[in-house]
Amino acid sequence: MGHFINLLVFLSFSLSFCLFPGTGCDASIMIASTGSNKAEKDHPDNLSLAGDGFDTVIKAKAAVDAVPSCRNKVSCADILALATRDVIAMSGGPSYAVELGRLDGLSSTAASVNGKLPHPTFNLNQLNSLFAANGLSQTDMIALSAAHTLGFSHCDRFSNRIYNFSRQNAVDPTLNKDYATQLQQMCPRNVDPRIAINMDPNTPKTFDNVYFQNLQKGQGLFTSDQVLFTDTRSRPTVDAWASNSQAFNQAFITAMSKLGRVGVKTGRNGNIRRNCAAFN
Repeated sequence: MGHFINLLVFLSFSLSFCLFPGTGCDASIMIASTGSNKAEKDHPDNLSLAGDGFDTVIKAKAAVDAVPSCRNKVSCADILALATRDVIAMSGGPSYAVELGRLDGLSSTAASVNGKLPHPTFNLNQLNSLFAANGLSQTDMIALSAAHTLGFSHCDRFSNRIYNFSRQNAVDPTLNKDYATQLQQMCPRNVDPRIAINMDPNTPKTFDNVYFQNLQKGQGLFTSDQVLFTDTRSRPTVDAWASNSQAFNQAFITAMSKLGRVGVKTGRNGNIRRNCAAFN
């Protein structure tokens, strides 16, 4: 069970890695760093990724290539996309068709991560701008943000909300008071940076629309989560999906299909790796 939960954590984060305008859905996150290159996976924003997730994708690739007729025909990028779909379904979310045919990317650097992932302090304008740059609408962004129904975060990613939010308010006033107290107990000042907190305080192992119900109660862990409810431009979507899981699931499928087309490598821009963790 622990292995499955670690895989959930990894793949919930993997939804973000198609947002790179320069790399896209090309399994660049799978590449291991070398003495001459610090890869994406070792960027500070990615250190929460569970090692079991990487191992599972690598093993799946090896299993596919062990079949002679399949060898060197399925990319790591496609395996990652399929695994993401399957683990979402296994954890209670929707299943959906995955478009295949991606090639694996030829570059992976930690420097390429800067400015490419949503930051925990983003407001709605910043979120919309980042997603729009990749052809995704506000509705898509809200649906994909619900990936935070799974996974965890380290305390330093949100500590500003519970200790030094502003001169007027030490605690973010949009944060549920009981939830803020709970977070302070789990993340005291100067806490061990390895301590991790569930993104969803109520159903952390289930992919569901409880994420949106949490936002209605002030239980969004990041500012970028809670702003989806506090900003009146996005609140109607949050309210609608909090009470209609079917509508949310359909919107999520639509957004994932669009996300899966971002930065797809074809032709000379990619290849099929023999080992997902290393370039050919």
